[in-house]
Amino acid sequence: MSFYEEKFPVPVRFTCQPVSETMFTQGEIEELFSLINQPVDPSSPGSGSQGSNRAVYSTRERKIRRMQSNRESARRSRWRKKRHVENLNNDVNRLRIENRELKNRLGLTMQYNLILSAENERLRSESVTLLATLLDLYRTLETIILQ
Repeated sequence: MSFYEEKFPVPVRFTCQPVSETMFTQGEIEELFSLINQPVDPSSPGSGSQGSNRAVYSTRERKIRRMQSNRESARRSRWRKKRHVENLNNDVNRLRIENRELKNRLGLTMQYNLILSAENERLRSESVTLLATLLDLYRTLETIILQ
């Protein structure tokens, strides 16, 4: 006799009461309860009828499954790490190219700045010369008017 049969000698039956708050239809609820109400087969693998051999085999099997799961998890972890490193390398290459382009733009901007500074200096010098000439012309005109 299984543990379940010892504790529950009479099969437990669940009844279905209509509940309007659920998202299940009446047919879906009945199907779920029919799965719950199925009789327990004492020769089924989970019934414990195979004794301690089943427990040892189950432990060994669980250990093998756990090892396989760990290997698969490690493989996925290595793959994720490899993809991460590849993505980082791609980012490094992209940023190096972007850095080179920015340095080139900076160099061109600095050259343009030097050209504009020289032009600005020339224009300021010309402005001083023109102001001096204009001042001389005002003085000359003033002298002519006063005579």
